[in-house]
Amino acid sequence: MSKAFWKAAWIRALRTLCQTAAATIGTTALLQEVDWLLVLSGAALAALLSVLNSIATGLPEAKG
Repeated sequence: MSKAFWKAAWIRALRTLCQTAAATIGTTALLQEVDWLLVLSGAALAALLSVLNSIATGLPEAKG
């Protein structure tokens, strides 16, 4: 896997992490005080799954 692949995969994972964190913060804030451990663990898991998905399926933006 090329350097371009890894750069694209980590950018995608970072975006996924931020989106998941924002969604989790919004959800928990409506129900109770924000549980930061839940936010961080959920976002980290989503980022890891994003990287694994990129490895499994490839990234069109890394092809060139």
